[in-house]
Amino acid sequence: MVFARTILLYIIVVAVMRIMGKRQIGELQPFELVIAIMLSELAAVPMQDTGIPLIRGIIPILTLMILEILISYLTLKFQPFRKVTCGVPSILIKHGKVQEEELRRQRFNLDDLTEELRLMGYINIADIEYAILETSGKLSIIPKFNVSPLTKQDMKIPEQKIHLPIGLILDGKLNEKNLVISGRDINWLNKELKKNGIDKIEDVFIAMLDSNDQLFLQRRLKNEK
Repeated sequence: MVFARTILLYIIVVAVMRIMGKRQIGELQPFELVIAIMLSELAAVPMQDTGIPLIRGIIPILTLMILEILISYLTLKFQPFRKVTCGVPSILIKHGKVQEEELRRQRFNLDDLTEELRLMGYINIADIEYAILETSGKLSIIPKFNVSPLTKQDMKIPEQKIHLPIGLILDGKLNEKNLVISGRDINWLNKELKKNGIDKIEDVFIAMLDSNDQLFLQRRLKNEK
């Protein structure tokens, strides 16, 4: 009985989380985090206590799902509502100067701030144009112009088209659909394998077209054949 209830509740909670969206835990807004915590609590109670009807756990879970979807829709459509539920970003550093009042308001001490800067590769506060505490709790850094990393555009490097990597063979199995998407055929693939001294697809651990449209090959280990 407990086994079946656990499986059912697990499936329901996973389905609800998938419906609610794909945000990572660190990117959840406050109301989303609260709902995620409440979902786990609601699922745990009927899972542990078989005396509680299963429906009493399922109904609150579905109610929270509907509430989250409704709040997400309202935050998408109405900016004032978004400010209430999600808050607004806070500027902690402006033009290389720490904003003391904002730090106190956000209960963010200097040690936390300097640690975040070091983790992002910045040692000096004076090198920061803006440091913004986002509504998700993450810190965004905009460095001053003279310490900003060089880009390919700055170095006048010609633009190159980048492709999404496409897996053609994984663990000795050919993905025919990806082969068609890549614009190649099996004859081309067999020729490439032979160039690398591989006779059979089954001998390939991974074959992938990388972002530069180059073929990456790795042979399977002998003890894995």
